[in-house]
Amino acid sequence: MGKRVLVVAAHPDDEVLGVAGTIAWHRRQNDAVVVLILGEGLSARFPIRQEALMRARSGFARLRREMALAHKRLGVTQTFHQEFPDNRFDSVDLLDLVKAIEAVKQRVKPSVVYTHHGGDLNVDHRLTFEAVLTACRPLPGETVERLLSFEVLSSTEWAVPQSRCTFLPNVFVDISPFLNQKLKAMACYRSELRRLPHPRSLGAIHHQARLWGAKVGLPAAEAFMLIRERIDRE
Repeated sequence: MGKRVLVVAAHPDDEVLGVAGTIAWHRRQNDAVVVLILGEGLSARFPIRQEALMRARSGFARLRREMALAHKRLGVTQTFHQEFPDNRFDSVDLLDLVKAIEAVKQRVKPSVVYTHHGGDLNVDHRLTFEAVLTACRPLPGETVERLLSFEVLSSTEWAVPQSRCTFLPNVFVDISPFLNQKLKAMACYRSELRRLPHPRSLGAIHHQARLWGAKVGLPAAEAFMLIRERIDRE
């Protein structure tokens, strides 16, 4: 049996932008990959969230369909989707985010966890990172052996560069065989895609994978920051 992997993302499409190629790689290794999306991912496009909830039901349904199709293309084992307010995670208690993550984590018992970079521009990304750190705190009996953070184009690179919060990857996964699969998964998110030169475009995603690959001698790669790794005795 392979490993159990948990991906925790703030919004639908973050998981594809950040870790889709690696999800496909894990599935090739026969690892189980569970994705938890914390936010509903749409209401921030309206001035008032209540207005969004009343007027955008078709939009929410469409986004969920896009997410399901993207995850099917990647072979995701199981998906959980919460409905925390889009780009308003700072309006809810951090403990609520932690509890939502812990509930899924308790069911999955992952050995590997991927989540956002803690220095992203997007507030939901930053709070997701904090909540995952809390949910994965290294208590006795903790199953998580490896915790990594990923970048999300149009958020990670838009943050103010500071030494304490800049994305400085030190783990690179060869996604050369899975780059097209990643692009096809992102193409499922038609409501989230933009055109070049926007970073959340298929062209930019392709170029970024090639660039990370070139930095480490690979045709294409996804980059991660290793937050914590525990190596147990045999």
